[in-house]
Amino acid sequence: MTSETSDHDATEEFLRGLPELAQGESFQFACHPGVPCFNACCSDLSLMLTPYDVLRLRKALGLTSREFTARLAQVAQAPDTGFPMLKLRMREEIPGLPCPFVTVQGCSVYGNRPGACRTYPLGRATKTNQTSEVVEQFFVVREPHCRGFEQDSAWTSGDWLKDQDLTTYNSFNDQYMLLLAEAKARGMRLTPKQTNLVFLAAYNLDAFKDFLVQMGALTRLDLTPEQEQEILHDEEARLAFATGWLELMLFGVERTVKKKT
Repeated sequence: MTSETSDHDATEEFLRGLPELAQGESFQFACHPGVPCFNACCSDLSLMLTPYDVLRLRKALGLTSREFTARLAQVAQAPDTGFPMLKLRMREEIPGLPCPFVTVQGCSVYGNRPGACRTYPLGRATKTNQTSEVVEQFFVVREPHCRGFEQDSAWTSGDWLKDQDLTTYNSFNDQYMLLLAEAKARGMRLTPKQTNLVFLAAYNLDAFKDFLVQMGALTRLDLTPEQEQEILHDEEARLAFATGWLELMLFGVERTVKKKT
C-alpha cells in the first residue's frame, strides 16, 4: 500500500496485471542472511502503515502514538476521501534511504514488522462482494533484484500467510480499508474535523482512550461494563472498537457498534 488512495488503486491495478496465484498453487521463495540480496528490499520504500501496523510497532518500541508519529512517520491523506494514513519515514541521512528498522542482521522489529513486509513477495488485492465481505486475490511479485525465488522452499498463499502470522494483520487492515471503500462508494470526502477524528481513533489510540473517558462516549453506546473495560484497557480491543465507532460516526451505520436505546 502506498501513500495515497490513488496510488493504492494503481497498485491493485498493477497486481491484477500479474498472473494470479490460484488457491493451492505454490511458489518458491525464502529470505534469510544466506540469500545474496538479503536486506536489498528494505530501503527507499513508499511503505504505508495501517493502524494495526502502528499499534504493533509503537508498543514494541515503547513509544506513545505522538512520539511514534513524530520520529518515524509522515502523515499522508487520501486525496479522494480525505482519510489520514501514515507513511514510514526512511532514514534520509543515509545513502540509499534505508528503513529505520533494518540492520546488517536483518529487521530489528521482525516480530512486529508491518503487514506489507510480511506479505512480500506476495501481492494481495482485495475487493468486497455484495454482502460486504472481503474477497482476496494473490499474486507473486517478482522483482529483478530478488534472489529469494532461487531458494527451494515451496509455499501456497495459505501456507505463506500462516507462516508470516498475517491473519490478525489482515483482519484489522481489512476493516480499516472497508471504511475507505465505504466513503469512496458514497462519493464522500471527510471534512477536516472528520479527518482529525479518524486519525485520533485509528492512529492515536492512547489519546483516543482519554477522549472516550472525558467525553463519556462509551456510556452512550450499547456495551456491557466488561466490554467498556476491555476497550479502555486493551489496545487491540480499542482499535477493533474504533473501526465500528467510526463507521457509526461517519456513516450512521450501526453494524458492530450500536447506540444505547
